[in-house]
Amino acid sequence: MSLHQIPLSTLSGEPTTLGEYAGNPILIVNVASKCGLTPQYEGLERLQKTYAERGFTVLGVPCNQFAGQEPGTAEEIESFCSRTYGVTFPMLAKTEVNGPGRDELYQRLTAHPDASGEAGDVQWNFEKFLVSGAGEVVARFRPRTEPEAPEVVAAIEKQLG
Repeated sequence: MSLHQIPLSTLSGEPTTLGEYAGNPILIVNVASKCGLTPQYEGLERLQKTYAERGFTVLGVPCNQFAGQEPGTAEEIESFCSRTYGVTFPMLAKTEVNGPGRDELYQRLTAHPDASGEAGDVQWNFEKFLVSGAGEVVARFRPRTEPEAPEVVAAIEKQLG
C-alpha cells in the first residue's frame, strides 16, 4: 500500500487519505499547542502561503505523546491554531507517532532516515517529513529545524521542480 492509500481522519473526524495530494509534495509535521516549538506554526503557515499556488501543502498532525503538550479536543486545537497563528493548512486527527499505537502513516514515515542517516522514532513535536507527489518520503527534518530553514526550502523547491 502506498502512503497515498493509508486511511486517515481529518481533525474534524472526516475520513481522508494522502491521495488527495497525489502529484504534489506535502510536508507532514506532528504539531502541539503547548510546546516551546509551537511558534514554528508561523513558519509552517508562511510555507503554506508561499507554495500553495504551486501545489504544495503543509499537513499538521496533532500529537499528545510528548509531555502532554497537545491535550485539547479537535475543536480546541482548531481554534488555537486559527486564532493564534492564522493556520490555513489542513490538519489530521490527533495521532500517535511513536510506540505500540503508532499510526500506520508514521510507521512508514519513521522508516525514513534524517540527513545524518538516523531513522526510527519521532524525537519531539514539530518533526517534519517531506513527501513527494509520488507518495515517497524524500526528506526528514528533526524538530529543531525551523520550517523555513534553507535545507527545508531547498527540498520543497526541488520537489516543485
